[in-house]
Amino acid sequence: MNQEVNLETIVSLCKRRGFIYQGSEIYGGLAGTWDYGPLGVRLKRNIIDQWLKFFVDGWSDMYQVDAAILMNPKVWEASGHVSTFTDPLVECSNCHGRFRADHLKDKDKCPTCGQEDTFSKPRQFNMMFKTNVGPVDDEDSTSYLRPETAQGIFTNYKNVLDSFYPDLPFGIAQVGKAFRNEISPRDFVFRSREFEQMEIEYFVDPAKWEESFEHWRKDVHAFLDKLGIDQARVHELEVPEDDRAHYSKRTIDFEFDYPHGRDELLGLAYRTDFDLTNIAKATGKGMEYRPKGGGEAFVPHVIEPSFGVERLVMAVLVSAYAEDEVGGEKRSVLKLPAHLAPVRVAVSPLLKNKPELVAKAQEVYKSLQKEFKNVMYDDNGNIGKRYRRQDEIGTPYCVTIDFDTLEDDTVTIRDRDTTKQERVLASSIADKLKAR
Repeated sequence: MNQEVNLETIVSLCKRRGFIYQGSEIYGGLAGTWDYGPLGVRLKRNIIDQWLKFFVDGWSDMYQVDAAILMNPKVWEASGHVSTFTDPLVECSNCHGRFRADHLKDKDKCPTCGQEDTFSKPRQFNMMFKTNVGPVDDEDSTSYLRPETAQGIFTNYKNVLDSFYPDLPFGIAQVGKAFRNEISPRDFVFRSREFEQMEIEYFVDPAKWEESFEHWRKDVHAFLDKLGIDQARVHELEVPEDDRAHYSKRTIDFEFDYPHGRDELLGLAYRTDFDLTNIAKATGKGMEYRPKGGGEAFVPHVIEPSFGVERLVMAVLVSAYAEDEVGGEKRSVLKLPAHLAPVRVAVSPLLKNKPELVAKAQEVYKSLQKEFKNVMYDDNGNIGKRYRRQDEIGTPYCVTIDFDTLEDDTVTIRDRDTTKQERVLASSIADKLKAR
């Protein structure tokens, strides 16, 4: 689609239509936190479901886990997060605002108060949220909210190996919350302090990592297509060695042209045996894989595709958003793929004050609800306003019950993208929609 859309338009639509709200807004909010409304929850769930279908349910060598958010702090020491999971922090001496030094567009001018040459020297700030486990607040009770889901996978590698003894290559997947104490959360849900990740650690023979990496690279693009993400906005960035994470020997950042600029959508990294070797050193337990056909045991290497759900949500919304004219009036529409749309079908009586129309509309609504689940009954405002509202939340089809319905049991199905209407028998609505 490649239509330009600004961030304010997306933020406004999300709040107005019940996709995403500011966290704790009624109390003044909390920076870097967001609440998902009824439609946003459905959109997120549909994206996660598509990811699971594409990468987990459809693979015979994939195992899903759901690890605890609170983990033994030794996990984060062994992984390097305690010592290296940092961002450069500077503070303005005038307004005391704190910023990530590498995100400042003007390195000398404070973006809050406008004063120049007021920044302190950068210091490294660890982004993990500290907490305490148990009734005593001391060093021995220190734990962290996990900053990534990956370590929950690595700590369960041996459990999966011992329980299932899978053939190599195989993957372990996890979907779950992660937490980062961002210095300056920004750009709506793009960079926030609480977010959701979908990650896979794919364990491979070290001699075959390049083949596996290329396979995953192609699959990432195929999955983005499945979400309706505009591939003209997607760019691969081969991350240079100096900019890669400490564990990575190769990383491709898949970047997307967001309203705020080109930025990371997801990452594909070759983590070598860094994590499993560190676990072995820290615990004294072997992480080797023994080939079923015989041969020398070895520690597998890892390919990691890492997806941020919120960043995918933003990319999906930006790709789907369009403005056009219908009947001489401007229209905002989300051209979401039907399998992602929070509402698949909206059912309306032409007039809500006519009991016979309402009764038939309710009958059709209940029937479609059983068939498609995410169906909305809409009788708010005139029929034109209902169509505009449904277009804006991405509903692919609207079914309207009118006076002709009472005569011949036919209804109209309106297509979101073309706005064309087709008259069909009420009994055939489900079949018609499935065929589309």
